[in-house]
Amino acid sequence: MTEKIDNESHLSSVKNALRILQCFTMDEPEKKVSEISAALELNKSTVSRTMTTLASEGFVYKDPESKKYRLGLSILSLSGIVSSQMDIYRESQPVLNRLVENIGETAHISVLDHLDVIYLQKVECNHPVRFLTHIGKRNPPHCTSSGKVLLAHSPEDVVNEVIEKGIKKFTKNTITNPQKFRTHLKQVKENGYASSTEEILEGVTSIAAPIFDYRGKVIAALSVVGPNQRIQQHKIQGLAKKVMSAAKEVSTRMGYRGY
Repeated sequence: MTEKIDNESHLSSVKNALRILQCFTMDEPEKKVSEISAALELNKSTVSRTMTTLASEGFVYKDPESKKYRLGLSILSLSGIVSSQMDIYRESQPVLNRLVENIGETAHISVLDHLDVIYLQKVECNHPVRFLTHIGKRNPPHCTSSGKVLLAHSPEDVVNEVIEKGIKKFTKNTITNPQKFRTHLKQVKENGYASSTEEILEGVTSIAAPIFDYRGKVIAALSVVGPNQRIQQHKIQGLAKKVMSAAKEVSTRMGYRGY
């Protein structure tokens, strides 16, 4: 019985440590113990002990002046290992570079994770505009071109979960009606690409296409994003062809032979 309690306590500590690491974001890269405690509803003493352990292993660093914690170099080391093992990261890099050079807009590779779109890779253009995207950033899928492409090729139960979670209205162009959204996803799948014009952020347009693996399964989306002044409505179809072509090249490099 004692051994079981010890095991459960150990697992709980590990879970708390993982939750704490995940609470750091690009928007909030530094946090105090009290802020972490409030955000995760954990006891301050528990958070403090966990942070001390994480700091001793280099996973977090405590600023001696502000008393705030931030992620440490051990995280960077692990992220490098993950990136090196991700075929899609390696295979898409030269394709993204050429696409950005060709069309002059920022490009991304993203995947669907826990009903969110998460950006794995980003290549900026020469004239970047500050958007709400960065590597590791999560965005809702229903109002982003990447998200719509990924949902269009996802099982029905995934789409249902997204709708049940709530398709929040970000702008006047956000599709919030469940039936219209389902119809829209069918059209996205037929077209082979998705576009999003001011659906998540005013003044911003993005275009995305699916990336397939050797099994014929959609594993990611390739997208470009830019200001409406440059990505005008009459240019979307032409740009979509280039985005689809780039996505097909990455798919082929990933072993897909369906084309």
